[in-house]
Amino acid sequence: MDREFLEELFEPVGRVAFRRMFGGLGIFRDGLMFGLVAGDTLHLKADERTHPDFETEGCEPFSYATKTGKRTLTSYWRMPERLFDEPDEFRDWAMRAVETAIRADAAKASKSARKR
Repeated sequence: MDREFLEELFEPVGRVAFRRMFGGLGIFRDGLMFGLVAGDTLHLKADERTHPDFETEGCEPFSYATKTGKRTLTSYWRMPERLFDEPDEFRDWAMRAVETAIRADAAKASKSARKR
């Protein structure tokens, strides 16, 4: 997926940064990863609140092959392709992915604080 295209696509989300990761591209806002590109597929961060929306759209979680078989990360789901042609709706989905990343970060911080 072309970086220039992604920059234009995510412009309405604001303050988005892209970083090369593991042969793909991580998509960040305010230091939190909320999306990833693997091959030519865009995935957005999801959790128990948002992954049903992805399922309704017929999307699947991100998966990749390892030496021991297939591994699935249910925290990132393939973005519905129709959103490439729906900029306002795309922005809504991307912002929900940002909110998901914020919730995940807050939960991680809370869990870390309880361990102290």
